[in-house]
Amino acid sequence: MSRKLVENARRLLALESGTVHKEPGGKVRVCLVYPNQYPVAMSSLGFQGVYAMLNKRSDVYCERAFLPSSDNIEEHRRTNTPLFSLESQTPLASFDIVAFSVSFENDFPNVLTVLELAGLPLRAAERGPGQPLVVLGGVCAFSNPEPLAEFFDVVFVGEAEEMLQEFMDTFLASAGREDLLGKAKDIEGVYIPSFYELEYSSGGRISQRRALKGAPERIKRRYVSDISAQPLVPLITTPEAEFSSMLLAEAMRGCPWSCNFCLAGHVYNPPRIKPGEALCAEIAPNASSGLKIGLIGPSLSDYPHREMVLGQEGVSFSITSLRASPKSAELAALLKGHRSISIAPEAGSERMRKAINKKITREDILGTARLLLEGGLKSLRLYFMVGLPGEEVKDVEAIVELVREIRSAFKAGKIALTLSVFVPKPHTPFQWQPMLGASEVQKRIKLVRDGLRGHGGVSVSAESPRLAQMQGFLAMGDRRAALALEGMSSGGGSWQQAAKAAGLDPTWYIFREKSLEEPLPWDFIDSGIESEALWKQAEDSLAPILKLR
Repeated sequence: MSRKLVENARRLLALESGTVHKEPGGKVRVCLVYPNQYPVAMSSLGFQGVYAMLNKRSDVYCERAFLPSSDNIEEHRRTNTPLFSLESQTPLASFDIVAFSVSFENDFPNVLTVLELAGLPLRAAERGPGQPLVVLGGVCAFSNPEPLAEFFDVVFVGEAEEMLQEFMDTFLASAGREDLLGKAKDIEGVYIPSFYELEYSSGGRISQRRALKGAPERIKRRYVSDISAQPLVPLITTPEAEFSSMLLAEAMRGCPWSCNFCLAGHVYNPPRIKPGEALCAEIAPNASSGLKIGLIGPSLSDYPHREMVLGQEGVSFSITSLRASPKSAELAALLKGHRSISIAPEAGSERMRKAINKKITREDILGTARLLLEGGLKSLRLYFMVGLPGEEVKDVEAIVELVREIRSAFKAGKIALTLSVFVPKPHTPFQWQPMLGASEVQKRIKLVRDGLRGHGGVSVSAESPRLAQMQGFLAMGDRRAALALEGMSSGGGSWQQAAKAAGLDPTWYIFREKSLEEPLPWDFIDSGIESEALWKQAEDSLAPILKLR
């Protein structure tokens, strides 16, 4: 085992506060894996929350592992050191369960890197009885797990708090892998990929999906009805985390607005609000820590107990992106000494905001910016998208005009503009829509950059169109995408080359408009809203600018 790698793990541990250490004897040994590097993982409330939940059990021993840095990946390979857990430096292959928390499609290739470094066969069908059960959780598990399905024994379709304890009880009561899988298929929300067979038509579409061994035809997404009953708690603080200066606390889950492009606004619904008293009680033990409290929620402007929570004496808060509304300015005023706020208009023109169901006007955006900047804000971050369905050049020009108007009216403070690229996501009204080609997206990004060049105090950053296309391919992919992921894992080319080498045409997945009748890879998941309702929402929004098939 590499001394350098062990010393690095011990260095990280020495900087942590709140780490759980247990004697492993007589317990189920779980390694919780985040397929990205340590600073990103330790800033994930979901990852930390599951770690805390598992370690509350007296019969479970949970440790953590992460994607190593590039240098450390080479060190693992050079020294033949298998990937190990942080707490005890135990190889992943020695655990009973290796559980991945996956929130972003761009982390899919990292899943395979972790399995390879752990010395485990990539495909679930190739792993034997003496090897760990490999489990998938996180938002990607209940949006579209199919590109990863061949690599996992078990997938949690839904929020972990709702089914984790039930699954662990079943694991403890099972006699081996096959017995466990047979029992676990009967837990609502648990998906066993090996219990399903798929066939494809000559045109590439799914022609048949068969459930085997008594598995359910559809998997119902599980969700927690009361997020205060078992709150996600970040046990560990470390200066090495991306958000090292704050502790995270969840105020609400799900969003009342349901914008057409937004995955979180659909798969996390119905909206659930944590009572103010419960959130204050959760924050209280950390009030004297000197750390900021980072409030988590998709639409904190709509959190009804914001004055009670933010009005606590001696507590400093940080918040995520706000909706462009007077409520946001009121909320920002409660943030003592806060100097940077984000709002997300998403589109520059009125017609595009209607098309994406954003439900905010130009006056809302300008009025919110005015109230924020007049309140002494030093930095206003604005988030827009390019490549949206039905978007024209004039809609991109409207982004420039809107930002120019904000800048000309309010000279104080800085404006940081971030452009993301539209990616169609499962379970949203835009799941049938195609992406825009990389070269055209690049032109639109350039249009914004050029249009704002010379406007002092305005900076522009943009997502890579090619990385956005990879995200789209993996978000829209079916089980055949596993071949592309394996090609990406073995190296030697881009994701497009890996897909083509696997006999897949990425353009078929991401540049093609789909019809309501076409079976989609994730249709087996019951997310709580039928495809017809999503189609109708898209049709109503896009009718003025597009004709849907």
